Amino acid sequence: MTRLIENIRAVAFDLDGTLIDTAPDLGAAANRMLETLRYKALPGHRISALIGDGVDQFIARALTESRGEPPPRAVLHAAAALFGRLYGEHLFEQSRVYPGVPEALRALDHAGIALCCVTNKHSVFAMPLLEAAHLRDFFAFTLCADGAADRKPKPDLLLAACAQLAVEPAEMLYVGDSHTDIAAADAAGCRVIVVDYGYDHDGAPDAVRPDAIIGNLTEIVTMQVQPQADARILRGLR
Repeated sequence: MTRLIENIRAVAFDLDGTLIDTAPDLGAAANRMLETLRYKALPGHRISALIGDGVDQFIARALTESRGEPPPRAVLHAAAALFGRLYGEHLFEQSRVYPGVPEALRALDHAGIALCCVTNKHSVFAMPLLEAAHLRDFFAFTLCADGAADRKPKPDLLLAACAQLAVEPAEMLYVGDSHTDIAAADAAGCRVIVVDYGYDHDGAPDAVRPDAIIGNLTEIVTMQVQPQADARILRGLR
């Protein structure tokens, strides 16, 4: 048996629900947006269930849940502009870095593993959020889905990350919290591990299961695998 990090050259991380619990600030901004537009606010547990697939989907889901029906295009556009301003002003007030994240990133960096962040969050939010959370300097770069065509579960951002780091997809591990992350990694040919504390609310289809499920990112550093194991051998560890 060898450590997992001896079989990979790079690790890419999802952001929301994986590195940072962003639900509190997302929820506060969403509810201020809804109240400004004269719609009812949503409880915190519902906000977490709406997170994923990018800010546009989050706003549309919040409006639909509050209104009881999908919003007209004009309302959606107005809401997006309002939410962008409200959330951008309060990115890291109630949000918190998950336990074990800084320790895991330091250990991986010390082991010579290249690190990057690959997220569906828009760059206008992701970059200052990582800066405020003191995580940005851990990563060689951050790739964001500023366009719908880039958004996970499409593999494009992960493949672009592999190209920038000059590694093969099989040499990269992707760490996320959702079925979207699993599907993107599977399509790209990357190994994939998910955390059990994130925002996934649909569950992953059996056809695209993660290689492993962990409760703390520090487990990546100590995880044991068979030498030269294929990514799929990791499945079922938990």
